[in-house]
Amino acid sequence: MKLGLNKVNNRQEEILKILEKGGSFLIVEILEEIKKNIPDIAKITINRDLNELIKLGLIIRKGKGRATLYDVSKHYVLIKPVDINDYFKKEIDKRAVKQRFNFEIFSFLKDIFTGEEKAYLKRLNEQYLANVKNISPDVQKKEFERLVIELSWKSSQIEGNTYTLLETETLIKENKEAKGHKKEEAAMIMNHKKALEYIRSNKSNFKTISVAKIEDIHSLLIKSLKISKGLRKSVVGIVGTAYKPLDNIFQIKESLEKTCKLVNDEKNPFAKAIILSVMIAYIQPFEDGNKRTSRMASNAILMAHNICPLSYRSVDEAEYKKAVILFYEQNNLSYFKQLFIEQFEFAVNNYFQPFRK
Repeated sequence: MKLGLNKVNNRQEEILKILEKGGSFLIVEILEEIKKNIPDIAKITINRDLNELIKLGLIIRKGKGRATLYDVSKHYVLIKPVDINDYFKKEIDKRAVKQRFNFEIFSFLKDIFTGEEKAYLKRLNEQYLANVKNISPDVQKKEFERLVIELSWKSSQIEGNTYTLLETETLIKENKEAKGHKKEEAAMIMNHKKALEYIRSNKSNFKTISVAKIEDIHSLLIKSLKISKGLRKSVVGIVGTAYKPLDNIFQIKESLEKTCKLVNDEKNPFAKAIILSVMIAYIQPFEDGNKRTSRMASNAILMAHNICPLSYRSVDEAEYKKAVILFYEQNNLSYFKQLFIEQFEFAVNNYFQPFRK
C-alpha cells in the first residue's frame, strides 16, 4: 500500500514544505510563498488549511493576533516522508543529526499510523486469523517452526551472523552446527529459537510490558555469548552514526520505564510493537544485543494480541539499519514504519497458509 501522512491536500502539502525550510512563519509570509505556486489563493483559505494542519498535529501555532507564528510540530518530524537514498548520500559526519538522546521523544511518539494504515493492518491480520483457523494444529506447529528458523536466521544475519538459511534450518532441526563457523554464531541462532518459543508459551504475559520482561527476553538472547545481563553501566557506541546513546544507568532505566508506560498506554497493538522496537534500539539499554531484543520484544507484543509475528526474512539488512539510524539521528519513523508494514505483509502472505504442502 502507499504510505503517507494523514490526508492532506495539495495546498497543505505546500504549507508544510514552506514551514520545513526552518524557523517560524507569519501567515502573510506563508501566503507570499505559496502564491508563487498557487497565485489566486486567498488568505482565508490558507487560514483554514493552517487550522486543519493544527488539528492533525502536523504544525503548531505560537503567539496571538498579527504576531501569530506557525511552525512544523515535532510529531510531523516523526512521521514525515524522507527520501532515504538522498539522506544517506551524505557521509556520517556531514549529516546534521541529533547526537544526543531526545528526552522530548515521549511527548510526540504517538499517532504512528494513519487511519488508512490501521485499517489495512487490521485487514491483513484478519486474513492471518482466518488462515490459522483453517489449518490443523500439526500444520500450525510446522509453520511456527518455519517462522522460527527464518526469524532466527535473518535476525542473526542483521547482527553479522554468517550462517546461511539452510545451515540455520539444520542447526535448529538437528542441533547440528555448520562447519567453518564460530560456536557463538550457533548460540546466537539457538537463543533466538528459545526466546521465541518462550514468548509463544507465555504470550499473554506480554499484553503489558515492563523493564523486567524486556530483560528476560534479552537474557535468553545473549546466553553463552559473553554479554553481561541487565542494564548497562558503561558507554556504548553505534557503528554508522554520530548518535550517542545515554551513558547514565539511572537515565537508561528511567527512559526504559517511560517507554514501557508509553507502550502500555497505547491502544493500537501495531503501534505498541513499533514503539517498543524503535525505543529499545534508541535507548540501547544493554551492553549488546539491543536490536535483536527490540525485534523479539516487538514480536512478543504482536503475539500477545493474536497478531502474526514478523520473521523479517525478506528485509534487506542494510535498509533495516538505515531505518533505525534515521530514527536515531532525526527521530523520524517513516522508513522504519514502511519496512514494518512490508514485513507484516510478507509474514501474513507467507506463513500459516492453508493447503501448504
